[in-house]
Amino acid sequence: MTKFVVLTLFTNMFSEFVNTSIIKRAIEKEIVLVDVIDIRDFSNDKHKKVDFPPYGGGSGMVMSCEPLSLAIDFAISKLESDKKDIKIIYMSPRGKLLNYNLSKKIASYSSNYIIICGHYEGIDERIIEEYNIEEISIGDYVLTGGELASEVLMDSVIRLLPGVLSEGSLDMESHTNNLLEYPQYTKPYDFRGRKVPDVLLSGHHKKICEYRNEEAIRITKKYRPDLLNNNYKENKK
Repeated sequence: MTKFVVLTLFTNMFSEFVNTSIIKRAIEKEIVLVDVIDIRDFSNDKHKKVDFPPYGGGSGMVMSCEPLSLAIDFAISKLESDKKDIKIIYMSPRGKLLNYNLSKKIASYSSNYIIICGHYEGIDERIIEEYNIEEISIGDYVLTGGELASEVLMDSVIRLLPGVLSEGSLDMESHTNNLLEYPQYTKPYDFRGRKVPDVLLSGHHKKICEYRNEEAIRITKKYRPDLLNNNYKENKK
């Protein structure tokens, strides 16, 4: 079983995530466990305060070392695994940009993950140094907190785990082999004069496969030509 322990100030943001669609089924099949922990539970402050103004001045608040380190240590103990087998990730704008290949790599790192959701101006730098934390970003923009970003990360990783999706579901989806997915069609056959390509109704599996591959290349060339360049570079290695 692959385990995710999420450290956050807003645990309620994950209630829908763990009870929806593919994630819910993966949890029910005991392929995945998602445990959400409130960092405030580890604050010694009577008001459960966990953030303070930054040293040196500046706007915003920074999450303090003490409650966060206690939360991390508690998460490590809950995973009941050797510390070196646990991957700790902090969702951060300065982190490595998440893409399909990184999701695959993360899925193979370990079966035990701790994900830290920062807020405000982030977390004390010493936490990152102390726990050798990997920083990951989901894009070149800033969110209010790391909760949504952590859900994106978990979703992208969980769907790659064996047994989560049906066999063959990942074979031709977007970003597999550095191509976007070919166009999809379903009923009705004729929608306002726009008809489903006849080859898809032919029953000729080889021709359908060839058509879809050609369309995947066309779509990628139109929308993401950089992926084709990546494909070329990988094939030259």
